[in-house]
Amino acid sequence: MTTNSTSTEPTHTGTDWQVDYDVDPIEIRDPVAEALGVLDPGDPFVVTYTDAVKEAGHSCPTASGAYRIAQIGLDALYPDADPVRSEIEVQAAGPRDDATYGVMSRIVSYVTGATEETGFSGLAGGYGGRRGLLVFDAFDPATPDPTFRFRRTDTDETVQVTYHVGDVPDGGPEIGTLQQILDGSASDQQRAAFAEAWHRRVQVVLDDDSLFTVEPV
Repeated sequence: MTTNSTSTEPTHTGTDWQVDYDVDPIEIRDPVAEALGVLDPGDPFVVTYTDAVKEAGHSCPTASGAYRIAQIGLDALYPDADPVRSEIEVQAAGPRDDATYGVMSRIVSYVTGATEETGFSGLAGGYGGRRGLLVFDAFDPATPDPTFRFRRTDTDETVQVTYHVGDVPDGGPEIGTLQQILDGSASDQQRAAFAEAWHRRVQVVLDDDSLFTVEPV
């Protein structure tokens, strides 16, 4: 329902989140936003994990892993300054139609602005353009774990981030009630136990740096 709806029901002005995640936001500059007066020059956008959840439509170890991949990669690439959209190329080791790389790349793209051929081409001759900065099947990784590279187009510095998804805790028996939740047969207690176990796994991914390896390329 949009804010100009004629419904008599109250309009929500914010998302009624049922879970509160503890993870630092990502700050990233956008030259186009600065040029058009959305932001003051030098001021960053602040991207939170809940922003990434809105983009994905759900929260899971894949979504949280993608957020952390972007966060860790950008921190390594820009240790002393905010990262800058349009100056970041993202290289995914897998294909765009892969169940893992597909979801992850959308979140990484949301954060960095890097896109394929359908992305923003830039202002006045390409200023701030992001088209062609997201590349799939870009390299052969040494592991089956999800792996992304981030390259600064202004310096050519590149870092690689690998997410050791197999080390994420399994969540316990409560996770096994998902099918009952989907078909509507789960009790309120089962739904609550599932949610607690599920989001505990997500928070582990957001907390545990040992699940990720970052290295220069």
